[in-house]
Amino acid sequence: MAAVIKEFYAKTKDKFDKAGIDAPAFNSLCLIEKAFGITQNELLINGDMQIGDASLFESLVERRLSGEPLQYLLGEWEFYGCPLKVGEGVLIPRDDTEVLLRACLDLLKNKKNPKVLDLCSGSGALAIAIAKHTDSEVQAVEKSDRALPYLYENIRLNGVDVKVTEGDIFELTDSFEDGFFDLILSNPPYIKSDEIATLQKEVGFEPRLALDGGEDGYDFYRFIISDWTDKLKSGGVLAFELGEGQLDLVKALMSGKGYTDIRSQTDLGGIQRAVYGTLNRK
Repeated sequence: MAAVIKEFYAKTKDKFDKAGIDAPAFNSLCLIEKAFGITQNELLINGDMQIGDASLFESLVERRLSGEPLQYLLGEWEFYGCPLKVGEGVLIPRDDTEVLLRACLDLLKNKKNPKVLDLCSGSGALAIAIAKHTDSEVQAVEKSDRALPYLYENIRLNGVDVKVTEGDIFELTDSFEDGFFDLILSNPPYIKSDEIATLQKEVGFEPRLALDGGEDGYDFYRFIISDWTDKLKSGGVLAFELGEGQLDLVKALMSGKGYTDIRSQTDLGGIQRAVYGTLNRK
């Protein structure tokens, strides 16, 4: 016997709530739209619509209950107005990263054709948003064979011009010209290796390569500051996303390499989420 759509919604919301899934109503609505093509407004207007085959919806619900991220189930997520394809093998774009993006957009404001490099680009969220909202010449570096297809697809999806270099940032510095970039930015892996297993279940589905910042979480910060600084123009800016409690050491590393006017930005939870500084060569 066919069930009506509002019953699917109510039962699923209840399941998600009992399972401790954040925003159970939102998750339920997103999966209904994915499986049945019914928007939230249509559900409100026509909740008595009967649905026959619910196998896809039921499969999505079970996968979500197992901890698989909603974003992977939907296959697409939005970041700062940019639709991005996401799935297994690529880090999910998060609202926290908008703190770094907004700082970069402000830094690039009124600059004519600035040269920008995004290290550890992943899905391309930052590179694509910068290319879409500024007059920048953007390059992106990504190592992961699993993330690269998403990066290329997202560039095409958003109709932007971003040049991609495939490879490991620890091995590629000689491939880039010294003194070329106005801005280098990165949302690098910054979680301590031994803390990854303690993170929420959803994060366990994301690639360890995009999360693991080494024993103390600072491997990428140290290397980018020490080995990529030469790629900036004098007066250029280096900008990072930060994990909680990482500001002081990253600031010290930047200051020791000649960066001045080092500033930070907080997220909505009051965590220092982004840091940037200006390179002044002597």
